[in-house]
Amino acid sequence: MKKRQLEITLERLEGFSHPTPQREQYATPASVAAEMLYMAYMQGDLGTVCDLGCGTGVLAIGAALLGARAVGVEIDGEALAVARSNAQKLGVEVDFIRASVQSLSLRGIDTVIMNPPFGAQKASAGDRVFLGKATELASAVYSLHNRGSEGFIRRFVEPCLVQEICRIPFRMKRCFEFHSQDVKTIEVELYRITRQ
Repeated sequence: MKKRQLEITLERLEGFSHPTPQREQYATPASVAAEMLYMAYMQGDLGTVCDLGCGTGVLAIGAALLGARAVGVEIDGEALAVARSNAQKLGVEVDFIRASVQSLSLRGIDTVIMNPPFGAQKASAGDRVFLGKATELASAVYSLHNRGSEGFIRRFVEPCLVQEICRIPFRMKRCFEFHSQDVKTIEVELYRITRQ
């Protein structure tokens, strides 16, 4: 499947019906998901993949469409139900697990893909919990973060290494009452992190 075809397919997925700002439940745009997944695909990193904080499943489902064995982890039961429905709609198999990232214990994960909470809405520990768990679980991590996070990310993941940073536009649709625009585009950084 080509990147554009993957993006078009992922655009058909249902998003959050009741997102919560405390969990920073912003849907990962299909264009961003396709960019991340194709980067992982080109690096040969789509073996057994875990999407931490999978929300409605776009990254896990996209990885499965590209041939990965995919696992999606999410604490929100309502979002997980949507993710299961989305996977069924596209006819892909994803193992979805309801769990908190902190308590998660998995083996055999090659790669973590994630769009963690950035901590912008004071989410509990923001992206630190996700980054810590991701580098514990897998030898390769693909993660989205606020623009300007490079210094923090490099220090936090040591002794793992940031191998690549790609800056990409992230279109956020209005989903919370405090949003003042129907659509706002921000620039995010996609990190590829590996163990030494």
